[in-house]
Amino acid sequence: MAPAAATGRVRPSGTPSGLRSFDVISIMTYFAEMTNANKRKKVEKSGWKVSDADEFLGLTPEESAYIGMKLALSHALKKNRRKKDLSQVALAKLIESSQSRIAKMEAGDPGVSIDLLMRALLALGASSEEVGKVISSGKPQAA
Repeated sequence: MAPAAATGRVRPSGTPSGLRSFDVISIMTYFAEMTNANKRKKVEKSGWKVSDADEFLGLTPEESAYIGMKLALSHALKKNRRKKDLSQVALAKLIESSQSRIAKMEAGDPGVSIDLLMRALLALGASSEEVGKVISSGKPQAA
């Protein structure tokens, strides 16, 4: 059976999706892979409708932008932590948190707030300008 995302079904507007951030990330990643022209043609030739993640999930532009910003901050946190050669445990001690919380932050867990992600980036030495660039890009990059 084909993945539900490939069907192009869109949930009705205003209906709670019940999706968690990592579900959204997985679906967005799936759609990003479909941008490969050969894969897209093959899937469409098989009778499937290919659309973007925003359409499939019924996201508003604001919801899509928010998710993009949060994912960009999560990716920047992980990149900066690795660039500083710090473990998740070391970063957790630095911001007085736990290793499991850092793992959730880096994974884009829905229970993690944007302000906590920004606080962790600033604790790693990122400037407010660098954090602003990450947010405005909405794309993964180091701060």
